[in-house]
Amino acid sequence: MWKVNEIFYSLQGEGYNTGTASVFIRLCGCNLHCNFCDTQHEEGTMMSLPEIVEQVMRYPKAPLIVLTGGEPSLWIDEAFINGLKLMTGKRIAIETNGTHPLPHGIDWVTLSPKSGIGDSGNAPVVLTRCDELKVVYLGQDLSQYDGIQAAHRYLQPCWIEDPEKRQYNLQATVQAVLDNPEWRLSLQIHRYLGIK
Repeated sequence: MWKVNEIFYSLQGEGYNTGTASVFIRLCGCNLHCNFCDTQHEEGTMMSLPEIVEQVMRYPKAPLIVLTGGEPSLWIDEAFINGLKLMTGKRIAIETNGTHPLPHGIDWVTLSPKSGIGDSGNAPVVLTRCDELKVVYLGQDLSQYDGIQAAHRYLQPCWIEDPEKRQYNLQATVQAVLDNPEWRLSLQIHRYLGIK
């Protein structure tokens, strides 16, 4: 059984897979307490794998399942990943803070480490490889991510409620990409589109 906060169908709004129709499985809970977290992920319903698959298959044409949270790596294992792939025929992606090892079988790993800006002092990043490194940017030193092997590197401006501060951070993120062109800009387009 897995504690699921929500399962929904939308477009991936950030990073490499931006614009891809995806079924999101948001699992409950997280081992970090980042002050900028914009997700309510604590409440949920205990669901079996067949129940999760039934919800996912309401969207049979979606090519991608995105495991998200909170922190989904706290709850999944290889049997869950293999069962989900076998029963849905879909590719599996995960969005993780990287503080726990991942099971085999995940097709796309988005590592979004919170060290340097979150409360991750007691939970260091253990992943050293990923498909995509997506850093929520608030002006931190980017050299701390040099040891992570990633096919793609994205800087994403932290969403700040205050419009003036948000615009300032957006411009700072743009400048950081200009200064460090091995990174690319990622925007949370779902916010601009007004979708989930």
